[in-house]
Amino acid sequence: MSRITLNQANACIAAALVKGEELGLKPLSVAVVDAGGHMIAFQRQDGASFGRMQIAQGKAVGALALGVSSRKVGDMAVERPWFVGALAASAPHAVIPAAGGIIVVDGAGEVIGAVGVTGDTSDNDELAALAGLAAAGLQAQG
Repeated sequence: MSRITLNQANACIAAALVKGEELGLKPLSVAVVDAGGHMIAFQRQDGASFGRMQIAQGKAVGALALGVSSRKVGDMAVERPWFVGALAASAPHAVIPAAGGIIVVDGAGEVIGAVGVTGDTSDNDELAALAGLAAAGLQAQG
């Protein structure tokens, strides 16, 4: 199984931030984690609020915890709020059920980590995350 390197994580973050600037988004924060949810790299743009690291990591880790994008975790929170609430209360990392967290897979489809973006609307956060992955040569699940 391969892994996300620090260079790939930094390239993903840089491209996500550039995408945010191109779209005129609010200041973004981007976290890249390994398959165990451990932080590989994080950056927060000037003007981003202080809680953004936890939110970005929570989107990425929440996606990994359930094996689906954080957008789908958000859908699950609407359908089964008790389940997602219990997961959030018991998980070792925060679980943020909102779009912007994308699972990363290798060429064989094995999970190697995730990216989480926060700062603008969840839809825009997800756009920036996908742009970051593409620019870094990483593949999103699904």
